Amino acid sequence: MLGLHVVWFPKYGRRILGGRVARRCGELLEQIAGERGWQIVANEVTPDHAHLLVRVGPTDAPAAVVRALKGRSAGVLRQQLPHLRRLARVLWSRSYLAASVGYVWESTVRRCIEHRWDAVVAS
Repeated sequence: MLGLHVVWFPKYGRRILGGRVARRCGELLEQIAGERGWQIVANEVTPDHAHLLVRVGPTDAPAAVVRALKGRSAGVLRQQLPHLRRLARVLWSRSYLAASVGYVWESTVRRCIEHRWDAVVAS
């Protein structure tokens, strides 16, 4: 399995991913990954971005992984959460980061994702 470190943002830098939106987004990402046989190792949805480490198959292209996660989650979030319907047709910005992660770096990326938000809240 290939590890991917993936980060993306809401369109126009909106800080809309707090509270129940963040919880539902995290649930959706887990569900989408499970349906495709991917494993989310670490998942952090903060008010201004989604940040995760996901293990995918060797034939899964990083762009296809991001497209699946962003596309389905945006559609379901806009459908299920009424206040998001007012937003533009596209919830996520077009840009994202997707970097492959080797065995040595996976633990480092996992710690970064799991502890980054705790550090921000504490400061």
